[in-house]
Amino acid sequence: MFFLLGMAITFQSLGQNEKINVGPYVFETIISNDVNAVQNQGRTGTCWSFSSLSFFESELLRKGKGKYELSEMFVVWNSYKDKSEKYVRMNGALNYGAGGAFHDVVNVLRDYGMVPESVYGGLNYGFDSHNHGEMDEVLKGMVDGVIKNKSKRLTTAWPHAIESTLNAYLGEIPQEFEYLGKKYTPKSYANEMGLNPDDYIELSSFTHHPYYKPFILEVPDNWAWGQVYNLPLDEMMDAIETSLENGYTLAWASDVSEPYFMFKKGLAIVPSKPWDKLTKEEKDDFGTTVVDEMKITPEVRQREFDDYRTTDDHGMHIVGLAKDQNGKKFFIVKNSWGTERNDQDGYFYASWEYVKYKTTDVMVNKNSLPKPLLKKLNL
Repeated sequence: MFFLLGMAITFQSLGQNEKINVGPYVFETIISNDVNAVQNQGRTGTCWSFSSLSFFESELLRKGKGKYELSEMFVVWNSYKDKSEKYVRMNGALNYGAGGAFHDVVNVLRDYGMVPESVYGGLNYGFDSHNHGEMDEVLKGMVDGVIKNKSKRLTTAWPHAIESTLNAYLGEIPQEFEYLGKKYTPKSYANEMGLNPDDYIELSSFTHHPYYKPFILEVPDNWAWGQVYNLPLDEMMDAIETSLENGYTLAWASDVSEPYFMFKKGLAIVPSKPWDKLTKEEKDDFGTTVVDEMKITPEVRQREFDDYRTTDDHGMHIVGLAKDQNGKKFFIVKNSWGTERNDQDGYFYASWEYVKYKTTDVMVNKNSLPKPLLKKLNL
């Protein structure tokens, strides 16, 4: 077992039967899989990169490769380049911004490789922490200008202008680097990591597409038109739990805009009835007592998605499973908002019903799934 230092110890060192108090809840850890320390994405929309790489780092720990700290900004640089090219090709009829999806990171790993965080930190603009507000606006203005230019023809210069801007803010991508006394390219470093991009798939559950088939998830940040495999809701939840039981973790995309996503309190739980049906007193007291949660059905979940009340807000990392004092299951979730915004060192507990309700998709190693399910998916 690879023992970690830093904030990862908070959950990594917990044994079964050890109790953790979070507000009115008392949690007992059932599963706690290997993780690196919590990171901070700062003032950026790059949760998809942080959560995916946290997941990949856990994959490397699980495989006995040791502790890798991978560069989120290497992924952002390459993804922004690809997104810019597609946005211009689509005449601007595509979502363009800081957001992304888990498969963007898989695509970067496959197409460009990977580098360590210490080799490429992406802080090339005079700040000590990540802040992409200016860069995002500059890049958006550039690609819009390319599309709207009055000559109605594109030069060969604009892709270089995008790359130069990314270089100015994040730094030039290393073509070759030395790490721990050995020379690498991004591709050779990725090869040494030994992660197979084809092992990683995304799962979801919606009723507007056939089950056991892949479909392009209709959320704005899916600019690359990546596909997810559609499962019945209970089977998606079973797949998440089975992956954890088999020693794997998962990258988790979810809506976090709801008032009952309470990161500061270390909890994400579902009220017993729709939030707008609660009284002011019930809303004010929410989270101070153990909640009898609403039971989530495929129909309830679908309605939230169809009405834009479930949105693709945030990417996180599910690393374990716990149960509360009443035996209800909660997922242990690693966030990328640093360690000082709640009392759980940057982690929180998401109830089974919350994950069932608000998940947009999860990325898993397909080898973590039961063989009968893989057969249904033709994998």
